[in-house]
Amino acid sequence: MPEVIVRKIVTMVEEIHHEFGPVPDTPLRRVAAIAVIKNPYAGRYVADIADFMEDLKPLGLQMAHKAVACLGGDTSDVQGYGKGAIVGLGGELEHGALWHVPGGYAMRELLGDAAAIVPSTKKVGASGARLDVPITHINASYVRSHFDAMEVGLNDAPRADELAYILVMSTGARIHARVGGLKAEDIIGKDGLR
Repeated sequence: MPEVIVRKIVTMVEEIHHEFGPVPDTPLRRVAAIAVIKNPYAGRYVADIADFMEDLKPLGLQMAHKAVACLGGDTSDVQGYGKGAIVGLGGELEHGALWHVPGGYAMRELLGDAAAIVPSTKKVGASGARLDVPITHINASYVRSHFDAMEVGLNDAPRADELAYILVMSTGARIHARVGGLKAEDIIGKDGLR
């Protein structure tokens, strides 16, 4: 199995204090943890790549811990999550899909076996490419107030032979969420949806 070679890990935190309307009592915080690693499959087609997911699991857990720490260190503050990948131009979209298991399960495990599937997106792009990483509630994907996204990108990554793997977490609903649907306090919690 290939070695995971990390060039850098970056965290960024947003604190949203205002979205017109009244100022909320508590700002919404969103964090992104981004790991830029060497793509072991860049520049060539390799049929069997799935084993690399196992190698990525420690990186996923490390990034999940960093994200929680940036939000204050208390996992109970995390209400939303998402993940994504930007594949450098020497790779293929499937190399981004390798992040599904190690990224998603790391957050779910750290957050106490969160029930909802972790939403995801991925693309192939040059250095400086941006990605809107989707966010949903950690225990019920249908909680409409938590449908959100965080735009993520780095000016120098990914290089053609790199992957940028991303985890995003948030502390709550969109500021002034008011379009109805399932509320967080009404989650039944049986299926990860409602």
